[in-house]
Amino acid sequence: METTKLEDITLSVPDVSCEHCVRAIYGALGEQPGVEAVDTDLANKTVHLRFDPARLPITRVEELLDDAGYPVAK
Repeated sequence: METTKLEDITLSVPDVSCEHCVRAIYGALGEQPGVEAVDTDLANKTVHLRFDPARLPITRVEELLDDAGYPVAK
């Protein structure tokens, strides 16, 4: 049986400012294959993601956030 290797990452998303942002980010990422948890921190303007990078590459995470209007700071 294959074990899933989940990763935890925290991304800086400077445009996050309200509960609407939190819902939009969860909508963009929460139902993606391989995503176990999405947590947006308004105070620190970050998104914490627990996911399987084999199922959802980080480049795709960044694309999804960008498409939702919340580009990741490099």
